[in-house]
Amino acid sequence: MARFELKLPKMGESVAEATITNWLKQVGEKIEADEAVLEIATDKVDSEVPSEVSGVLVEQLFGKDDLVQVGQTIAIIETEGDAAPAKVKEEVAAPVEVDTIEKTIAAVKETVAAPVNFSESDKFFSPLVKNIAKEEGVSMAELESISGSGKEGRVTKEDILNFVANKKTNPTKVQESKEIASQPQKIAVKTVSSTAAPVSVNGGDEMVEMDRMRKLISGYMMASIQTSAHVQSFIEVDVTNIVKWRDKVKTAFEKREGEKLTYTPIFMEAVAKALKDFPGMNISVEGDYIIKKKNINLGMAAALPNGNLIVPVIKNADQLNLVGMAKAVNDLGNRAKLGKLKPDDTQGGTYTVTNVGSFGSVFGTPIINQPQVGILALGAIRKVPAVIETPEGDFIGIRQKMFLSHSYDHRVVDGALGGSFVKRVADYLEAFDVDSDF
Repeated sequence: MARFELKLPKMGESVAEATITNWLKQVGEKIEADEAVLEIATDKVDSEVPSEVSGVLVEQLFGKDDLVQVGQTIAIIETEGDAAPAKVKEEVAAPVEVDTIEKTIAAVKETVAAPVNFSESDKFFSPLVKNIAKEEGVSMAELESISGSGKEGRVTKEDILNFVANKKTNPTKVQESKEIASQPQKIAVKTVSSTAAPVSVNGGDEMVEMDRMRKLISGYMMASIQTSAHVQSFIEVDVTNIVKWRDKVKTAFEKREGEKLTYTPIFMEAVAKALKDFPGMNISVEGDYIIKKKNINLGMAAALPNGNLIVPVIKNADQLNLVGMAKAVNDLGNRAKLGKLKPDDTQGGTYTVTNVGSFGSVFGTPIINQPQVGILALGAIRKVPAVIETPEGDFIGIRQKMFLSHSYDHRVVDGALGGSFVKRVADYLEAFDVDSDF
């Protein structure tokens, strides 16, 4: 027997600690390699800590809600052998009931297929499962068709080994599963945090405790209001050319780039350009000092399936063209919905954009994301009658318009700067070339 120390892994350069929110395994329980042992939470992102080895959990060194530093030992796992990480000692740590399956597979093992591109899947697969899939020539369609028995339907080592064994003995059934997997599937969404059970009170009302993230958001919002002197500027923008251009190219864009083209990357590109023109908006405040940010890192507020909010960050946004911006927006948005953001994904923002129009709001007064000094709300795009000026005279026409709502910190940003910045964003949007390529 050997004792393996499970440590809190490094989660990004800017993350030094995390809070334990839930132990998934209790003392005395058996743990498989790559199986999640506990759940942790950083500033905004929740994630799981998997075990590197197979064995039995013999000691929990911290309890729920304890704050742990990166690199600290959080649990002791008793293993057979020398407690080498699972990637080296996978076969030694395999449970007895799986050995029989592995021997069956070894007897009928065929030529290894081409590597599977796991980035094409929205599902989570552990490193061990990925390795088995590659070695046994399991296609992505087949892998996604496996019904997982692990937490939240995840595919375990036993699941894929059973599938491979069945594939050798019953190829017809596997082919049917492959055909089913090629059909559209509903994505299983991982909620970031659970909600406490409602408590019944007088009159049929219910009292529900805020979950951890909602408490954090509540604290951030109140702190921002108490810290910054919020003031707003609003401007209406004609985005008819953008709407026409997107309608014209969105199909070709998706076919060429493999990405959907929304309005968000177009707006984000305009904001990044305006921040280069007005670096006074790309700052933060620390006490009596103003910190001028070298990089332009755009936060994009995203609503989570459970109703909470998170702000992933597009790093060096001013260096991206429209295609790069679209890929970054889609990647962060999709991972936010699936609960797969990493701690570093939400760090380092210098300015934030929130799309209140996605909920039908015409404009809004967003709260600044501290320690930034500004946030821009994008309103809903609407068809409205407008006066159109031409050399032949003015006339009324139907145009696509929206409102930009700019909240900024009046401690360090005056109306001239705050208003000029949002006007520059509007100018970039209205000057969009309807005949441009992507």
